[in-house]
Amino acid sequence: MFSNRNKDSAPQPVMAAVPAPAPKRGRVLSAPSIISTDMAIQGALNSSGDIQIDGRLEGDVRSVGLVIGEKAEIHGEIYAEDVTVRGKVVGRIRARKVLLAATSHVEGDILHEAFAVESGAFFEGNCRHSDNPLGDGPSAQPLPSDAAPREAPDTVGLFTSFSPVAT
Repeated sequence: MFSNRNKDSAPQPVMAAVPAPAPKRGRVLSAPSIISTDMAIQGALNSSGDIQIDGRLEGDVRSVGLVIGEKAEIHGEIYAEDVTVRGKVVGRIRARKVLLAATSHVEGDILHEAFAVESGAFFEGNCRHSDNPLGDGPSAQPLPSDAAPREAPDTVGLFTSFSPVAT
């Protein structure tokens, strides 16, 4: 009755809607929160977005993305999707992706899904791969350093000098 189509015309094909690309896990589209070099914080930081820390923090950090600047110092645990360390961290890191830059100094354990270390980085602790480092399942068990203290292995003779073999 109220149609522009002729009764004899064939129905037009209907195009399926193309689904929108899925957003990245937990990533909020906003500028990162920045803790500048002249800032010192005691307490926990929680963010649903990214954080860049260039100052000093004594407390835990939870965020999606975290960048720790060269002059930054964190004493506490870190939980994040993506962590880039250029400064000093004393405490455990639990993240999907961890990058220790050449200027980083990390004293603590790392539970990760992907882990990269640049030449020159300082790392003292244990690192362990996990398919879900941020979860509470069996993969989130404490790292070996949380267990009872162990005796140090006898390292005499383990690190001997060597000379390249000429071929």
